[in-house]
Amino acid sequence: MAKEHHDNDKTPAEVQDRIWELAKKIDIAMFTTWDGERQRSRPLSARPDRDEHAIYFLVDAEGEKNWQVDKYPWVSCAWVDNSGFKYAVISGNAAITNDRAKIKDLWTDFDKAWWDDENDPNIRLLTVTPDDGELWDSPNKAVAMAKMAMAAVTGKSPDMGDNEKVNL
Repeated sequence: MAKEHHDNDKTPAEVQDRIWELAKKIDIAMFTTWDGERQRSRPLSARPDRDEHAIYFLVDAEGEKNWQVDKYPWVSCAWVDNSGFKYAVISGNAAITNDRAKIKDLWTDFDKAWWDDENDPNIRLLTVTPDDGELWDSPNKAVAMAKMAMAAVTGKSPDMGDNEKVNL
């Protein structure tokens, strides 16, 4: 667990805890792939499982992200809580499988928006194995707004809260 930079009083383990906590709480991640020329991002419902050191997504069997992951497996997932000025990013390797048991295990009623049930043959499991993560964690919106206002008056950069990068 190497710490790359430290702008707060959190230990690397506390930063890891916070990244996993935000990923679970926020749910929707901007999932970013590489197509050989450009990055491509799309919102996906994330199912982070820290105990399994994995982030799971249910995806359709067809789609550009599938061949992108097959050819360029390094991806990133970004979670944003704009109302609280909290952001988390996890990068790692991704793979797409047809693990029917895990698909059934992860299935929720929310998934009925895209498929009839967990037995739909068009569902695939996209798994990200995290390598590193980064956290931007402001105390709250009111504090962040006050710091930005003070920065505008003084001309100094605002301290917007914790920022930390760790290996996961």
